[in-house]
Amino acid sequence: MTFSSTTRLANGVPDLAYKHGLKRNLISRLLTLIAGLFSGIAVLPLIAVLIYVLIKGGQKISFTLFTELPPPPGLEGGGIGNAIIGSFVVTIIAALIAIPVGVGGGIFLAEYSRGGRFAQFIRFGTNVLSGVPSIIAGVFIYGTIVTSRLLFGNAYSATAGGMALSILMLPTVIKTTDEGLKLVSDDLRRGALGIGASKFVTVVRITLPTAFTPIATGVVLSIARAAGETAPLIFTALFSPFWSEGIDGIFNPIATLSVLIYNFAIMPYEAQNELAWAASFVLVLFILVMNLFARWLGQFANK
Repeated sequence: MTFSSTTRLANGVPDLAYKHGLKRNLISRLLTLIAGLFSGIAVLPLIAVLIYVLIKGGQKISFTLFTELPPPPGLEGGGIGNAIIGSFVVTIIAALIAIPVGVGGGIFLAEYSRGGRFAQFIRFGTNVLSGVPSIIAGVFIYGTIVTSRLLFGNAYSATAGGMALSILMLPTVIKTTDEGLKLVSDDLRRGALGIGASKFVTVVRITLPTAFTPIATGVVLSIARAAGETAPLIFTALFSPFWSEGIDGIFNPIATLSVLIYNFAIMPYEAQNELAWAASFVLVLFILVMNLFARWLGQFANK
C-alpha cells in the first residue's frame, strides 16, 4: 500500500500529521476561505436590512405608536395601532382557513392517497402554487370575491384579505404536514391497527400527535410569510385609517402593517415616512420572532 504526499517515520508507519505547507492543504484552506466569504455575502443583505430598519424605525418606537391612529397627511404624531390589530386579524383569518385545509390535505397525501395519480397531481399543484407570485392570489380573490361582493354585499374586507393570504399559506402547510407524517414510523401505525384501532383513530391519536412538531413548524413559517405580504392585501383588504369595528370589521376594509408601509413610504410627508419606518421595524421584528419560534419548534423534531 502506498501513501501519496505522505512521509514515513523510521518504523515505516506513515506520518498522518497535518502539514500546513502541502499544496492540497493550502488549496483546501483557500477554498474554505472563499466558501466562507460567499456565505458572509449571502447573509450580508439580511444583516444590513435588520440594522438599517433598526436604526430608522427603532428610534420611533413609543407607547403611543401602538395605541393611536395614524395622523392625517401632513400632521405630526399618531401611531399604527389600527394597522397592528388589522395585521393580526387578517393573519388569524388566513390561518383559520389555511391550517384545517392544509393539514387535511397533508393527511390525505400521507395516509390515504397511497401514491396514486391524484396524489401526484396534488403534490405537483402544491409545488406550483408555492412558486406563484403573491399578487396573483390577490388578483384572484379580487376577481372572485371583491368585485362580486359575495361577502354579504361587501367589497374590500379583512376576510377577503385573509382568503388571499390563506392561498399563500396552503402550500407550506400541506407540504410540511405531508413530510411530517412520513417521518412517523410505520410500526406505530401497525401497532394501533393491530389492537383494533380504525384508520381515523390511528391518524388522530397516533400519527398526528407524533408529527405535531414538524407540522407546527410549517404552520408558523407559513404565518410568518403571510404576515409580510403586501400585494394581495392591496387588492382585497385595501386600507382604513380607522379602528376595526368589532366583529363587523372583518367585512370592511382594514389597515395592515404592510399596506401602511407602502402607503406612507410614498407620501411626501416626513411624519408619515417615519411611521412607515416604525411599522417596518415592528413587522420585521414580528417575522423574525416567528422564524426563531419555528426554529425552536424544529429542535424538538430532531430529538
